[in-house]
Amino acid sequence: MNDQSPRLGEFDYAGDDHVLPFQVEALDARGRAVQLGPMLDKIMARHDYPEPVARLLAEAITLTVLIGTSLKFDGKFMVQTQGDGPVDLLVADFTTPDAVRAYARFDEQALAQAVAANRLEPHELLGKGILAFTIDQGEFMQRYQGIVELDGATLEEIAGAYFRQSEQIPTKVRLSVAQLYDRDEDGRPRHQWRAGGVIVQFLPDAPERMRQSDLPGGDAPDDFEPTGVEDDDAWVEAVAMVESIDADELTDPLVGSERLLFRLFHERGVRVFEPAPVLDRCTCSREKIKSVLDNFTSDEIAESTDDGVIAVTCEFCSTEYRFEPEELGQHSAESESHLH
Repeated sequence: MNDQSPRLGEFDYAGDDHVLPFQVEALDARGRAVQLGPMLDKIMARHDYPEPVARLLAEAITLTVLIGTSLKFDGKFMVQTQGDGPVDLLVADFTTPDAVRAYARFDEQALAQAVAANRLEPHELLGKGILAFTIDQGEFMQRYQGIVELDGATLEEIAGAYFRQSEQIPTKVRLSVAQLYDRDEDGRPRHQWRAGGVIVQFLPDAPERMRQSDLPGGDAPDDFEPTGVEDDDAWVEAVAMVESIDADELTDPLVGSERLLFRLFHERGVRVFEPAPVLDRCTCSREKIKSVLDNFTSDEIAESTDDGVIAVTCEFCSTEYRFEPEELGQHSAESESHLH
């Protein structure tokens, strides 16, 4: 008897922690969808951030994997926020083909004050600053970085503004984060983090169809009116479909990426491609950290030594690496020169 389990082409349904590329040919739209489960929960459990911080970082991770899995080369894609709010730093990066890592930095006192005052909107937690998108193709290639202002918008809106300004590609992003409460096999309460997202872009064969109204410059007067360029009807329809998504649909494990895409675009026809896995995998190593410490001077090594060792903890995965001063290159070389 043939396997009756649901299949799309020659691969299984994507499930959690797999980014699903898709295309809606009738609307000249392409995109990716994802639901993050165990991978995201491992990152959050490792850091045990307060809930408002964890939600922001989960959104940044989701945005990072949606964009990073589109890379067609070996490299790294990073999303980083820097602001003057209680959560002054978010970092999430994706290293091809599948490694994800992330961490956040926050001021405990400022965060406590924000929670007490119920100032928990993203722009209130991040404050004024920048959001940077960085593409790194390795040491022999120049890094590319696009920067947009943290201007009170959500990460969804800022990402759309980035693609519009830097790539001139009409882009719509939806992100959602949720906490799942259930019980384990022994009946004990269990808490898990989930997140989901969709990114869709308008990529017609005729580039002029991608034109959008001009954005106001930083010195534009209050009564500035953009040039009258109407959005393409196909793009308007695609955006309307994506905007109709309920936040719960993006994170509900019973919905899934394929079912969500079918609900949105079944009348137009949607094609999905092989899903790409994303894993909780840090790229730090003892060798990489040692190569940095090898460039320390003797004075810097002495300042970094505590109880006879130099301890370095990775901010992403919390792994601690310990070194004795004598094993570091610069220090060893200077010591050897004194012997001779």
